[in-house]
Amino acid sequence: MFTGIIEEIGTVRSIRGGGSGVVLDIEASKVLEGTAAGDSIAVNGVCLTVTPGSGHFTADAMPETLRRTSLGGLRPGSKVNLERAMVCGGRFGGHLVSGHVDACGRVADLVRDGIALVMRVSVPSDVLRYVARKGSVTLDGVSLTVASVSDSDSSFTVSLIPHTMASTTLHLLKPGSPVNVEVDMLARYVERLLAAGDAAPASAQVDSGSAGGGITEEFLKKYGF
Repeated sequence: MFTGIIEEIGTVRSIRGGGSGVVLDIEASKVLEGTAAGDSIAVNGVCLTVTPGSGHFTADAMPETLRRTSLGGLRPGSKVNLERAMVCGGRFGGHLVSGHVDACGRVADLVRDGIALVMRVSVPSDVLRYVARKGSVTLDGVSLTVASVSDSDSSFTVSLIPHTMASTTLHLLKPGSPVNVEVDMLARYVERLLAAGDAAPASAQVDSGSAGGGITEEFLKKYGF
């Protein structure tokens, strides 16, 4: 589990393998502190199991990962966002991030807005349904707040402040660039609960406080919301 707060920008040293899977060798420093073989590091938002070395670490990326994320487009010299798995008791500055990418979106456009840069990202409609204005989304491992959502062209916008652009690789993205998108996992749980409420027999719905498939305050409290 991660928070979407990038700890450092790493550099891809080499990539070994091909379509059947690759081994990424990434230069880093901060994320190696306290990291042991088998630990998890998010690379551009993708949770990978690592083997640390001196000043670098290696990680396997299987074919499914290469197909569903932008990692397949990395080359030696590519810059990547890095974050270690969160530690209990540490600061929680972003939101709950699993490191399991939902889609590889595309940067539609970039518009300057004062000190900020507004980035519009296009995603499949089945992913956009989980994106909400003022909610959270992860782009290349960076926790961001959604500024707007457009169903007409299946896109959403985020506003990037100078610190975010300076501390992550998002400033390197251009219109057309691929970007790893992970939606807020809470949206998926809410959808699942709604579906379960609709499918449950009437007796169960009454017991849960959701008679007729609706969501009540009692129902939400019962399931921890």
